[in-house]
Amino acid sequence: MNRSKPVPELSKAEYDILRVIWKNGRQSVREVHDQLQPTSGWAYTTTKTMMDRMVTKGLLKRESFHGVYLYQPMITRPAGLVRLVEFFSDRVLEMDASAVVSLFKKSEAITPDEIKELEQLLNQKKEER
Repeated sequence: MNRSKPVPELSKAEYDILRVIWKNGRQSVREVHDQLQPTSGWAYTTTKTMMDRMVTKGLLKRESFHGVYLYQPMITRPAGLVRLVEFFSDRVLEMDASAVVSLFKKSEAITPDEIKELEQLLNQKKEER
């Protein structure tokens, strides 16, 4: 996975696709679509278009496997979360991103290693500014 290149802005839809692939590993468009369709209401072609654009953005990697394209994440889950935390903390809460990260520490949805990486990525961002 790409750890050195900056993560581009993530839309909610892109995050939802990444979340499915982070959880389940390499997946085809059909597998991702079937998991997202009940809540997203997307047509299959919408899911495919989104995932192909995510390949172009460097968020996903696509490989052919026995005639089917399988997609895998090119960014870690914490790197994706950083983009959402930054957006949420800056634009919604108008507070420091570190305070938002502290909320994750109480959650079982993210591992201690992921929290550590999330904190490191946020600190790195602060130093770059």
